[in-house]
Amino acid sequence: MENIGVDTAAIQELITSADVGDRLRGINQLRSLDPNDAFTLIQPLSQDENARVRYAAVSQIASLGHVNLNQAHDLLRDRLLHDSETDVRAAAADAMAALQVPFALEDLETAYHSTNDWLLQFSIIAALGALGNPAAVDLLTEALNSPQELVKLAAIGSLGELKQPESIAHLRQFVEYPDWQVRHRLAIALGQIGTPEARPLLEQLATDSAAAVAEAARTSLAQLTT
Repeated sequence: MENIGVDTAAIQELITSADVGDRLRGINQLRSLDPNDAFTLIQPLSQDENARVRYAAVSQIASLGHVNLNQAHDLLRDRLLHDSETDVRAAAADAMAALQVPFALEDLETAYHSTNDWLLQFSIIAALGALGNPAAVDLLTEALNSPQELVKLAAIGSLGELKQPESIAHLRQFVEYPDWQVRHRLAIALGQIGTPEARPLLEQLATDSAAAVAEAARTSLAQLTT
C-alpha cells in the first residue's frame, strides 16, 4: 500500500505540472492506479488548456468511465459539444460509444447536426456502430447521403454492426457504387446483417469486377448458409 501511495503522489505531481509533457506522462501513468482513483484524477484534465492533454484525458475516460457512467457522460458530453478541437470532440464520441453511456445517441446526433466538419461527422457515425443502439439507424441512413465518401463508408459499416434488417432497403443503392471500397464494406455489412433479404445483393456482389469485393461477398454468403 505504501508503494501505491508514493506512485499516486508522484502521478499527482505530474498531472498538476505546468509542463505539458509532464501532464501527458502523468495521464499515461494513471493506468497503473486503481480505476476509481484514476477516474477522479483524470477529470480536471479533460478541460486542460492544452488540446493534446484534453485529447489524452478524454481518450482514457473510455476505459475509466465505467467507474461512474453518469459522471463520465457529463464530462464527455461537454467535450463533444463544446471543445474547440475536432480531435478532442472525436475522442469524446469514441469514448461515449465505447462506454455505451446513457443518452449517448441523443448527444451524438446533436453533435452531428451542429457541425460541418466531416472528420467529426465521420467519427460520430463510426462510433454509432460500437454504441449498439438500434435507434441509431435513422441517423446512419441519413449519413448515407453525405457528400463525403468516408462518412458514407462509416455509415455502411455501422449499419452492419447494428444488424437491423430494415437497413438493407437503404443499403441496396450501393451495390453498383463506383468506389469499390464502398462496395467492399457493403459486402461485409450485408453479411453482418445476415437476413435472407441480403442474399440477392450478396450474390450480385460476388460477381463484382473488384476481386476484394467478390471475395468479401462470397465469405458473407457462406456465413448466411451456416
